[in-house]
Amino acid sequence: MKFKRQRMDDTGVNLTPLIDVVFLLLIFFMVSTTFTKESRLNLELPSAEGEAAPQDAKGLEVVIDAQGHYRLNEKSVLDHSVEGLMAAMREIAGQETDLPVIITADAKSPHQSVITAMDAAGRLGFAKLSLTTQNPEKARP
Repeated sequence: MKFKRQRMDDTGVNLTPLIDVVFLLLIFFMVSTTFTKESRLNLELPSAEGEAAPQDAKGLEVVIDAQGHYRLNEKSVLDHSVEGLMAAMREIAGQETDLPVIITADAKSPHQSVITAMDAAGRLGFAKLSLTTQNPEKARP
């Protein structure tokens, strides 16, 4: 007895392997992606106007040049780390933490250098910290 075989039409594409691969890619990207939220802020930096503060005869003046080198009361600081700056401040001020600390930075100095100077003053306990600014009318060419 001969049975006739039914012909199967192969008109469709088997999507199971494709779905498996897409699912595995989805799992891979979900596991390997780090979800960091980066925010960008548009800042308009303030300009300073007003009367100049009276200068105390005694105090610490930190000057930062464009390369990030420090000068403390007109003396160059050789070690540009926080510890080196703290040692130089401690040498000049001793235990007097009530002295004002004035930070003057070049416009092109690295921001990290200014933060390092502020950190060194804060670690030593200086509370009177000020940054010098330029009058906006005098700054325009």
